[in-house]
Amino acid sequence: MDDLEQLVSSLTPREENDEIKLYQNTVSVACPVCEEPFDDLVVCKNQETSLEQIEPLDICVTVHDDSPLLFTHKH
Repeated sequence: MDDLEQLVSSLTPREENDEIKLYQNTVSVACPVCEEPFDDLVVCKNQETSLEQIEPLDICVTVHDDSPLLFTHKH
């Protein structure tokens, strides 16, 4: 994942706290892992983070500057 700033500039910020930044993909940007449009991007601020899954999701994962990036795909 080379250009995170360019990617997030196309996304809608939804939430930020001490653990994560959450962005919604409202313009059908392609996932850099599987190349399918994703629903949300979760940027983990720490190397270890616990997330609660509310609904079943497919998840693609990559790393940028030692931070995990989770691309969610709703069923």
